[in-house]
Amino acid sequence: MNRIDLDGRVVVITGGARGIGYAVAQRALRSGASVSLWDRDGERLARSERELGELVGEHGKVSAVIVDQTKEAEIDAAVSKTLAAHGAIDVLINCAGITGGNGTTWELDPDVWRQVIDVNLIGPYLVCRAVVPQMLKRGYGRIVNIASVAAKEGNPNASHYSASKAGLIGLTKSLGKELATKNILVNAVTPAAAKTEIFDSMSQQHIDYMLSKIPMNRFLLPEEAASLILWLSSEDCAFSTGAVFDLSGGRATY
Repeated sequence: MNRIDLDGRVVVITGGARGIGYAVAQRALRSGASVSLWDRDGERLARSERELGELVGEHGKVSAVIVDQTKEAEIDAAVSKTLAAHGAIDVLINCAGITGGNGTTWELDPDVWRQVIDVNLIGPYLVCRAVVPQMLKRGYGRIVNIASVAAKEGNPNASHYSASKAGLIGLTKSLGKELATKNILVNAVTPAAAKTEIFDSMSQQHIDYMLSKIPMNRFLLPEEAASLILWLSSEDCAFSTGAVFDLSGGRATY
């Protein structure tokens, strides 16, 4: 595994206690960064913080903040706690998200639909809104939003999830253009399904459907996602912003 140069950088990862977010944290620490995990699951967060502490390099550090990214006051407190612990925020990975289960559009409960939009789209907006001013002060930043191939294609029986991730792509493009001259780059990745705990909220029929769409005939590995996400988080990514990078195993070729 190559070492991405993140020496001295502070990486905030929402949803960092598990799944792709956790894999990103592992790779970031091995690449010389310090990591602040933001997650609403306090018990899992404490466990992940302990585990990741064993990977800390000579100058790295791991911290954790319990935060619900749909609540502005909690996000503001998380920014303050992260700055107190690390002194800066150089990189933001918006990884936290939910699926909201499966069902046809007319059968999904409106409250469930709203909750998915709230967590998957409004949440990243609120986090960016709180973090970007800190990056502007330093004249540097990298933001990576974790969207989905569902945002490109629209998965049946997941209109709420597909719409939320399509909105996240739109947010990425707008914010990337707004910050294009500020040395703050904003990009998105669109993974196909990765076999993580998020599968627990999906039907087996939907899981089988997602696998059938992937030409590589396997699910994405979280560590594979971490490789691309952290390259986009590094200084090596210098002329891409407002862009969407595919992680779908050949499902989407655009």
